[in-house]
Amino acid sequence: MSDILFHREDYVFSYRVAGILLRDNKILLQEPLNDTGFALPGGHVALGEINAQTLEREFKEEIGADIMVGALKWVAEAFFPWGDKPCHQICLYYDIALKDESQIPLDGVFIGDEFMEGQSSKIEFHWMPVDSLSKIEVYPTEIPDLLKRYSEGVQHFVYRQL
Repeated sequence: MSDILFHREDYVFSYRVAGILLRDNKILLQEPLNDTGFALPGGHVALGEINAQTLEREFKEEIGADIMVGALKWVAEAFFPWGDKPCHQICLYYDIALKDESQIPLDGVFIGDEFMEGQSSKIEFHWMPVDSLSKIEVYPTEIPDLLKRYSEGVQHFVYRQL
């Protein structure tokens, strides 16, 4: 399957989904070992794949966890650098839950695998206290504020890092 990730001469377009996994007032974030900042785990939607399938596949591949995909919570239009090119990304964020809490550590930091564009790399997963998110580098930067309005239904935002 091909990811919905298009590289053009002067731009990159990305269609991604991410999971919001909350437990005991902590949220699961990922941090690439070769980059800075935290993000919500997820991945690129493959052509012909629905969003829930993408999230289920990504969580199984990256950390070996089976998840249940719940409601759509956030819709993001994100603009940020992708290497030496600007990227326009559409990202949909879903509420998710673990089907089996014994499949991953439920606290601290653990290592998973990331697969993108034919490359495999290690990635750290962190359970971070929700009230500490404003003190760390998290992308998109709107996440701490969006979590404060989590029960208000679907939220739309535009994130610009360019």
